[in-house]
Amino acid sequence: MKPPFRLLVIPFAALAVCACSPKFDWRDYRSNVAPYAVLFPSKPASHTRSVNLDGQTASMTMAATDIDGTLFAVGSAELADAEKAQMAVQAMKTAMVRNIGAAAAKESIRDGGFDVEAHGARARAPVTLHGRFLARGKRVYQVVVIGPENAVSKENVDTFLRSFRVN
Repeated sequence: MKPPFRLLVIPFAALAVCACSPKFDWRDYRSNVAPYAVLFPSKPASHTRSVNLDGQTASMTMAATDIDGTLFAVGSAELADAEKAQMAVQAMKTAMVRNIGAAAAKESIRDGGFDVEAHGARARAPVTLHGRFLARGKRVYQVVVIGPENAVSKENVDTFLRSFRVN
């Protein structure tokens, strides 16, 4: 006795759907610590640590996820003095560019923040940094994608960076 064709199709269809799990599973993320929202390509982890931003000590909370060796991250900190926020943003940007050993970075200004692209190396492998650095009042933000050269499409970098919104 042959099983009906219909009974065979259902398990194969379920298997096909499971096998097609997307690498970039974009999801809305809203921080519980800082007033922002962003689309992450997978579920991010979060941690907080003390950082020095151009002489200002602050608790920075980082939400981040890794897709095949490419880091998608948002860092935010609240400073004691809003007057020094732009200096802190410059310090964050300089530190990120320096972390990959980049000699220079391409910069542009958009909506009061800095968009940055830099090329360097990590563990002797070429990497690219795409970032957005901005201040709003006492809060400073860094939104970055760091990974192997040409590992992430411009479309995915743009989706992440342009989705970032301060609430």
